[in-house]
Amino acid sequence: MQMLKSRRRAGYAVFMLRPFSRNGIGTVANRDFIEILKRNKIKIKKEGILMPQVLNQENAGHPPILFLEPVLKQNIWGGSRLGTEFGYAIPSGHTGECWGISAHPNGDCTVKEGAFAGKKLSVLWNEQRGLFGNLPMEQFPLLVKIIDAKDDLSIQVHPDDAYAAAHENGSLGKTECWYIMDCPKDAELVVGHHARSKEELSDLIYGGKWDAFIRRIPIQKGDFIQIDPGTVHAITAGCLLLETQQSSDVTYRVYDYGRLMDGKPRQLHVAQSLDVITVPAKRVQDSVMHTASLAENEWQELISCPYYRVYKLNVNGIYYFEQSWAFLNLTVIEGGGMINGHALAKGDHLILPFGYGGVKLQGQMEVVASAPGWD
Repeated sequence: MQMLKSRRRAGYAVFMLRPFSRNGIGTVANRDFIEILKRNKIKIKKEGILMPQVLNQENAGHPPILFLEPVLKQNIWGGSRLGTEFGYAIPSGHTGECWGISAHPNGDCTVKEGAFAGKKLSVLWNEQRGLFGNLPMEQFPLLVKIIDAKDDLSIQVHPDDAYAAAHENGSLGKTECWYIMDCPKDAELVVGHHARSKEELSDLIYGGKWDAFIRRIPIQKGDFIQIDPGTVHAITAGCLLLETQQSSDVTYRVYDYGRLMDGKPRQLHVAQSLDVITVPAKRVQDSVMHTASLAENEWQELISCPYYRVYKLNVNGIYYFEQSWAFLNLTVIEGGGMINGHALAKGDHLILPFGYGGVKLQGQMEVVASAPGWD
């Protein structure tokens, strides 16, 4: 087998070397494929034509793609878009989260089909670690969500690994990032704060000086925001986003607008928040990336940090690449098509396991992908 790296940024085309037929052309399908190669500026050797490897989920020796059944979560701030726009069977009109790729105990996804149908992702992580490149982490490291915020989320912050391990029963900390799928015109998010010292931080929080405390930033569809531990943040009403994060469910609420749940205010975590909030806050320009005009059929790396690498891919037509990560999470956030002969639709969540090999995406779709990071 010969692997030829295309001129496209992170894509790979994988082909088998087969002899020419007597007329030097081959089948009609082969001629069509040659045209694809020429358009992508991939050379064709004289002694043979480059035939596409059989890109099929059922290939002998290839581990299967893991298509996952998401877990839906009801939230006081949630809405109904996860049902109306993605077709999920939402439990109510206050459904705020779809945990699409998760092995966390609070939302463990189930494999929908294939050899591992009915298995929880956490079970596969523990019993079939080879599917994930035999990574040494104790737990599946990532969690991918789609969030529908009909109302504002609380002003909140997350701890890092060290603080969470010491104060949250050995939990991971929570580094996360957001890809903005939709938002209102002139939308803003809360990212950061204005306190210049820990003393000022305490004064603003205990004094309830929320307008002076929080930092609002303008956003638009297609923006990407990295939220490090210690960053004060809040998703605002009308935003629809995909979140990639460490596999953690630890959140410290600083302020919740006085909302009631079952007639009582939700719990706040002011002392813990004061412990973990970073002062001064990270600069806005170090957190936000504008991605609305990405090229088609190219992997665009949005972030690379010790916990994850996140990519955006806009597929138009056919795109080939090689699955070379320990594992690769994929979520279709718009459009649809095929992956190696299997239908894909908006809202599908899947994992390409270690050693899967050649991948053919076909159709018109937007995909957000993630893989584990390294120190």
